[in-house]
Amino acid sequence: MGRKKAFRWRTRIFALVLLAALVAGGWAWWTAQHWRPERRDFPVQGVLVGARDGRVDFNAFKAIGAQFAYLEASSGAGGRDPAFSRNLRAVRGSGLSVGVVHTYDPCEPAERQSANFVTIVPRETGLLPPAIALLRTAEDCPVRVSEQAVESELTTFLNQIEGHVGQPAVLLVSPEFEDRYHIAAKIERNLWLQRDFLQPDYAGRPWTLWTANAHYRSDAGPEPVRWVVLQP
Repeated sequence: MGRKKAFRWRTRIFALVLLAALVAGGWAWWTAQHWRPERRDFPVQGVLVGARDGRVDFNAFKAIGAQFAYLEASSGAGGRDPAFSRNLRAVRGSGLSVGVVHTYDPCEPAERQSANFVTIVPRETGLLPPAIALLRTAEDCPVRVSEQAVESELTTFLNQIEGHVGQPAVLLVSPEFEDRYHIAAKIERNLWLQRDFLQPDYAGRPWTLWTANAHYRSDAGPEPVRWVVLQP
C-alpha cells in the first residue's frame, strides 16, 4: 500500500514539473515572438515585408511604433516579389518611410539584375536607400563564379542601380555571405546585419540596420515579419 502511494506521489510531482516546463516554454516562445529592442536604446524601428508575410496593415504597424518599412521588390535577373506593387500602394498613405530590397543572385550577371531592378523600382525622391540582400553564396551556381568575380559583378551592379535611385545602397549581408566573401571590408557601404535578439558583430565593423527579430508577430499581419532597427 505504501509503495502505491509513493508511486502516485512521484507521478503527480512529475506531472507538475512537466506542466511547469510546458508553461515556461510557452511563455518563452510567446515572448520571443513579440520581442522588440527597447525604444530608449533604438528610437527608430521598422519592418521588412514581402509576399511571404501575407497581406499586412501598414497603418497598424505605424500604430505599434514602426517608423519605416522596407519592401521586398526584385530578385536576380527576373524575379519580382508578387506583393510589391500592392505593398507599395498600401504603404504610401501610412506615414511610414519606405525603402526597397533587391535580393542579389551571385550566379547572374550584374547588367541583367540591374535591368530587373530599374524596371520594377520607381525612380523617385523620398525613398530610403535601397537595400541589396546578399544572402546566398555562389557555391551552387551552374557555372563556377570566383570570389573576385562576385565582388566585381556586385560592384558593377551597385554602380548601376545607385545611378538609378541617386543614392548609395545598403548591404543586407547574411552571416554565410560575409563568412565566404568578407564583403564588408571590401565594399564601403552601410551595413544591414541579422541576428535574433543579440546585436550582430560578424561584419567586423558597425552596422546601420539590424534585423533584431526575424519572427516578430503582431496584429498588423497574419504571419511573423522581420523587425528591424536603425543604429542611433
